[in-house]
Amino acid sequence: MKWKWVFVVLTVLCSAIAWSGEHPSPYAGQERRTIKALSAEEVQGYLSGDGMGFAKVAELNHYPGPRHVLDLTDKLDLSNEQHRRTQAIFDKMRAEAINLGKQLVEKERLLDSRFAERTISGAELKQLVAEIAAIQGRLRATHLQAHLAQRDLLTPDQIRYYNALRGYQGPATQGQHGNH
Repeated sequence: MKWKWVFVVLTVLCSAIAWSGEHPSPYAGQERRTIKALSAEEVQGYLSGDGMGFAKVAELNHYPGPRHVLDLTDKLDLSNEQHRRTQAIFDKMRAEAINLGKQLVEKERLLDSRFAERTISGAELKQLVAEIAAIQGRLRATHLQAHLAQRDLLTPDQIRYYNALRGYQGPATQGQHGNH
């Protein structure tokens, strides 16, 4: 019985010692980033116009993305006209996304520099955060608009096949108005 209590006391003491040590922040190492709030991958994604999940609500609700439709051109049996128009949707979306991505990265860089220099005021903070949020909103809308335009270009059968190729479950037209 005595050994049981010794074991309990030692276990509690070891646990207390382990928990009393410093626990590194999940941000540890990120202080060396050029722009602290963005990873190198995020910066690259913004600057190259990548989707970065901005249109997930469209994609998962059966609004195909033009980049993926272009990748699946042969399997979806796109007509020449559908391919041409899909390429135009993609090119427009990408150009807008790159422009907005550059703006966003620059605003994040400015915000980071103001904190690093310890020169940011409350008013400038509010202004920069509002500008970043507005750019993020326009960027997301750009990607979502491309999915909206793409859906109008495909037949219901092409949308169903796209969904199957992308691994999505459920009917493509559930709760939708069909092809416009």
